[in-house]
Amino acid sequence: MTIRAFGGPHRYVQGPGALGELATLVPLYGRRPFVVIDAAVIGALRDQLAALLNPCVNHIEFAEFSGECSASQIDAMTAKADAAQSDVIIAIGGGKAIDTAKGVRILRGGAIIVVPTVASNDAPTSRLAIVYTDDHVLKEVRLMPTNPDAVVVDTSIIARAPRRFFVAGIGDALSKKFEAEQCFNSGGMNFYKARPAGLAVSIADQCYQVIRRDAVASLAAADRKEPDAAFENIVEATILLSGLGFESGGLSIAHSLTRGFSALPALNASLHGEQVAFGLLAQLCLEQRSADFLADMVGFYRRLGLPTSLKDLGFSGDLQEGIRTIAERSVADAPYLRQFVGTVTVETIAAALTKADGLSKTA
Repeated sequence: MTIRAFGGPHRYVQGPGALGELATLVPLYGRRPFVVIDAAVIGALRDQLAALLNPCVNHIEFAEFSGECSASQIDAMTAKADAAQSDVIIAIGGGKAIDTAKGVRILRGGAIIVVPTVASNDAPTSRLAIVYTDDHVLKEVRLMPTNPDAVVVDTSIIARAPRRFFVAGIGDALSKKFEAEQCFNSGGMNFYKARPAGLAVSIADQCYQVIRRDAVASLAAADRKEPDAAFENIVEATILLSGLGFESGGLSIAHSLTRGFSALPALNASLHGEQVAFGLLAQLCLEQRSADFLADMVGFYRRLGLPTSLKDLGFSGDLQEGIRTIAERSVADAPYLRQFVGTVTVETIAAALTKADGLSKTA
C-alpha cells in the first residue's frame, strides 16, 4: 500500500495587526534575525519591525530584495546572512522575496518565519522555492526540509496591496480543488513524494467553496483597503487552504501550463495566479466539462477580473504557433502534467488551450 503524507507550517496567524506577533514568535527561534524584505515595503515597515524586534533580539540584519528569485540572488543573500551570523530568517514581501528567503534557509538551515505582504499566491505556507533564471525563465524547484516554522499574515497590510495581486491570488487558489482531485484520482504524488491524504483533497474543495461564496464580496474590502469578514475568508483561502491543498494534495494541468507560458516572453508581465487561472480553464476543457459549467466559470472570472484568453495574459501574434509552443514546453518540462485522468499529449494540450482561449467568445 502506498504511503500517504500531509504537511504544513508549524503555526499560522492571521488578522489585522498580526505583525505584532513577531515579538513573541521570533525569540522562539533565534536572537539574530536576518530579514529578507521586499523593496516595495521596506520603507513602510522597517521602522515598525525594528521597534517590534529590538527589545527581544540582539541584532537585526535587513536585506532588501528586488528583482528575480534566482540562484545568484539566493547566493548573495546567503553570504549576507553568513556575515551577519544570523540564526533565524524572516521573509517579508511577495512570492519572489519569500522564495529567495526560503533558498537562504535551504543553504543555511535554521528556522524561517514568513510574512506575506500580498495575497497573490500560496507560497507562504509551503516548502517550495521556485527559482528562475535572471531573465525570468523557470529553472528549478528547491525544497526546504520542513514547512515554515510560522506564517504571519497581517491582513491590514494585505489590504493595502494592489487589487490585481489580490485577484491573482484568487486565480491561483481556484485551481487547487481540480488539480488535487486529478492528482488523487490518477494515482499521482504530492510534494512530499507520497499519495495525497483525503484531508488534503477536502481542504482543496473547501478552498474552492469559500472562493465561490466570498470572492466577489471581498473585492469591495480590497478596494476600500480595509479587511472585513469576506476579505479575511478569502485571504485564508488563498494563502492557507490553497497552500495546504496544493502541497499535500498535488498539482496537475493548470500549474503545469505555467512552464509553457514561461516560454513566451510576451506573457512575462502576467502574474503567476493569472496564468494559473487561465491554465485551469484549459484543464477544465481537457476534462471535457459541460458547456454550462465552463460558461459559469468564465462568468465568475469576468466578475473578478481574471483572464479568460491568452490575449488577456499579454499574448499577441500567431495564436496557434503560441499555443503549440506552450503545449510543447509544458509536455517536455512539467513534472506533474501526467497527474491527470485522461490522455495528455502535445496535441490534446494544444486543443484544450485553443478551446479555453475561445470560451470568452461563446460564454
